[in-house]
Amino acid sequence: MTTDNGLATGTPETPVTFINVFEIAADELDAFVEKWEERARLMRDKPGFIDSRMHRARSTDSRFQLVNVSHWESQEAWEAATADPDFASRTRAAREETRRPVTPNPAVYDVVVELTAS
Repeated sequence: MTTDNGLATGTPETPVTFINVFEIAADELDAFVEKWEERARLMRDKPGFIDSRMHRARSTDSRFQLVNVSHWESQEAWEAATADPDFASRTRAAREETRRPVTPNPAVYDVVVELTAS
């Protein structure tokens, strides 16, 4: 499958990358990451889960303090996992437990360019 600009896109059965960048106050990071790790453990046992990493900005001036990158065997597997009611309620609670708003920016992506060391 290709887009209008000719870039290849995945099919529903191909592996996907889920990326979620978070706008969050620097003083709330540690508590948020601790809760995120609990939610991530729920995903680890879901069918189709490959891996997940949470990245933390080195500078507190960065707009996005946290970046989560997860890989799934398919979009269907990711959708089924995130539809889990326990996961959904924990995700809502995590956003509501902070003093200031946490703004997630989630999306599923396909790789369009890949480079490796030569």
